[in-house]
Amino acid sequence: MAAEPRFDESIHASTRLRLCAVLRPLDSAEFRVLINILGMSEASLSKTIRILVELGYATTSKQPSPQRDDRRLTTTVQLTPTGKMAFDGHLAAISALADSNQ
Repeated sequence: MAAEPRFDESIHASTRLRLCAVLRPLDSAEFRVLINILGMSEASLSKTIRILVELGYATTSKQPSPQRDDRRLTTTVQLTPTGKMAFDGHLAAISALADSNQ
């Protein structure tokens, strides 16, 4: 089912758009991996994720890491179905806009 084209101002900010683009094809991604892929600071990525969580577009979970011997937890991020639909609609709106200018 194709998403209805709908420009979403809350996704359009470059850090949110980039994060959604990375997460969209994945089930989830670890926080550390996202930092490396996006080249963002921990603080900036945390803020971006928090905004998407507040919008209902993403969720986070924490679990023990099998690669660590200590008690630190690994944070995992994923888009919600609502977030995927919003991102897909945003891309469809941008695509429609680009197509209308040709």
